[in-house]
Amino acid sequence: MNARSDQSNEDFWIFAYGSLMWRPGFDFLERRNARLVGAHRALCVYSFVHRGSPEKPGLVLGLDRGGNCRGIAYRVASDLRTKTIEYLRSREQVTRVYREAWRRVWIDDDPQKSVHALCYVVDRGHRQYAGQLSLADQLHYARQGHGRSGPCRDYVLAAVKELGTLGIQDNELQVLAERLRGVHESASS
Repeated sequence: MNARSDQSNEDFWIFAYGSLMWRPGFDFLERRNARLVGAHRALCVYSFVHRGSPEKPGLVLGLDRGGNCRGIAYRVASDLRTKTIEYLRSREQVTRVYREAWRRVWIDDDPQKSVHALCYVVDRGHRQYAGQLSLADQLHYARQGHGRSGPCRDYVLAAVKELGTLGIQDNELQVLAERLRGVHESASS
């Protein structure tokens, strides 16, 4: 991690794009809608722990390169820096499929304001990187996956619900969620 993480006398920001949006698990001072440019949210990580197993992987979201991603920026008090980063590492770095990165994120309701935020970016060279899967493959993994944090199906539905609450449209995730709920189910699924 870079020097920014060692500045323990300053509050710091965390960018959330997946389950950290609806279940952060850490104390924060402020929660703001935000946008990260240069990476997009994608169901591109095989889950071997939280939403699947090595034998029956599920899928979870990752920040993959290109595009932009709307999510949540949390401001965390400086005195909670070490505790919060340790918590995030134990949660997000179980198999090291994510790399810690400090990226600039833009606060939605103040387009001139940006902050440097800690985020977790998928490692495309990791064996759990799924890349861009077809809808049929996503359905397969979302239906079969069940891990420490529960069924993969529940994770996808929670992500779509939270994105909807935030007014964020993700058409691919929405279609997947509809299929998981049995809406517009086709014979080929």
